[in-house]
Amino acid sequence: MIDYATITKTGEKPSNEDAVRVFINQPLATYGFVLADGLGGHGNGDIASNFVADCIGAAIENTDNVEGKFIDECFQVAQDMLMEEKSLKGYPSIKTTMVFLLITNKFARWGHIGDSRIYHFHNGKQVSRTIDHSVPQMLALSGQISESDIRHHPDRSVLLRAMGAEWPAPAYEIDQRDMLVQKGDSFLLCSDGFWEWIEEKTITKILKSDVSAYDMLAMMEEEVLANGQGKGMDNYSAILANVK
Repeated sequence: MIDYATITKTGEKPSNEDAVRVFINQPLATYGFVLADGLGGHGNGDIASNFVADCIGAAIENTDNVEGKFIDECFQVAQDMLMEEKSLKGYPSIKTTMVFLLITNKFARWGHIGDSRIYHFHNGKQVSRTIDHSVPQMLALSGQISESDIRHHPDRSVLLRAMGAEWPAPAYEIDQRDMLVQKGDSFLLCSDGFWEWIEEKTITKILKSDVSAYDMLAMMEEEVLANGQGKGMDNYSAILANVK
């Protein structure tokens, strides 16, 4: 059983350029969770994020096989269609991040591009998170700054990869292809406007609460608002999926 909840809010920006979707392919007993954060500074961020999220949804809802390279194909087809849309509509730029989690047949697969994240927890303890495709993440990996410095680094919004940019080679990253899902697993998909204002230790504490995914996500939002309100908060979005 998957207990999930979603949230997407404007924050202190004039409009919301994040997109959050949950798709279910009932014949295949498959859940698809998608979160995209449009690059507003480049223009058409809301168009880009919603476009790729809906592309992934169409793929999930209409396929009869989610095995093998299906997750790779979803990223590539969404990218190809976004680039075609850019050309057809004459957009000078149309870019977005994307994280995509697929849970099917007791297995989880996920991938990402940009700085939206997927965290994997088990029984309230962090197991892994995706590595941002951003300048401050690279600085942290090279030891020039600490991981905690990423959140408020002046170049935090400078991305190295995105949907809608030219790809000389596939720019998405498949972080997990066949992880056996167990009771007690939790997956948090979130945009940078969300993870910027909540620390991992707080997330793990909340995940140990004996409440629903909806209530857990509400508690996380309270923390995000407590830390970020009045500081020019970006759009913030998240999906929490708990395996029961």
